[in-house]
Amino acid sequence: MTAAEPVASIAMAADTAPQPAPDATPPRTPLIARAAAELVGTAALVAIVVGSGIQATELTDDVALRLLANSTATVFGLGVLIALLGPVSGAHFNPAVTLAEWWTARRGGAGVNARELAVYVPSQIAGGIAGAILADAMFGEPLVKWSQHDRSAGNLLLGEVVATAGLILLIFGLARTDRLRFAPVAVASYIGAAYWFTSSTSFANPAVTIGRAFTDTFAGIAPASVPGFIAMQLIGAAVGLALVAVVFMRGKTGSRTPAA
Repeated sequence: MTAAEPVASIAMAADTAPQPAPDATPPRTPLIARAAAELVGTAALVAIVVGSGIQATELTDDVALRLLANSTATVFGLGVLIALLGPVSGAHFNPAVTLAEWWTARRGGAGVNARELAVYVPSQIAGGIAGAILADAMFGEPLVKWSQHDRSAGNLLLGEVVATAGLILLIFGLARTDRLRFAPVAVASYIGAAYWFTSSTSFANPAVTIGRAFTDTFAGIAPASVPGFIAMQLIGAAVGLALVAVVFMRGKTGSRTPAA
């Protein structure tokens, strides 16, 4: 047998092996792996938000510089997390996004089913809490200390509606136009901008909101303010989906009568 013969045999075996159909759906990542990605991603996101807030507070008394440091760290961290974990779970890290996907799937679009919804959301919430505790541990803060930062004012609640509606419009608009490959940059950039143009500094995420209640630091939110924020985020998600339906309305294909 010559050296070329084994190579030829392998090539022939590959040619004769069963091949998937050209239009076959690729196998999905196991649900446990997707849940782990959502938990780890949300934990990392909250650790970035809380940790950078603590670091900024220790370095400067200027609130504007603190917010700049906090938002910059969030932009870079979120972009990396979406790029890394997006191929695994879709990189939701956000129950509002997951609920919106589930809703679109119910209406015939692509998205998560009820079983996946029931796994994703608890994973995201657990990750949010774990991320806040981890950030506190890294900076020598009490592991769990309820935030005293009241955020119940009406203008802040309006800010959450706007922030979440914009996020949903962006994500599902990218999906409608087949440009989700830009999500790491686009979503991170939007959140960074929304830190500054919304009154609430754009939580736009129920899991992150819950996690941030566990830390009495720069990025915290008082537990009493959490229900109002989450309610506004869900309203914002509904507004965002309505905007997607209008702005990215699919055209109808019609038949033309051939010219005589």
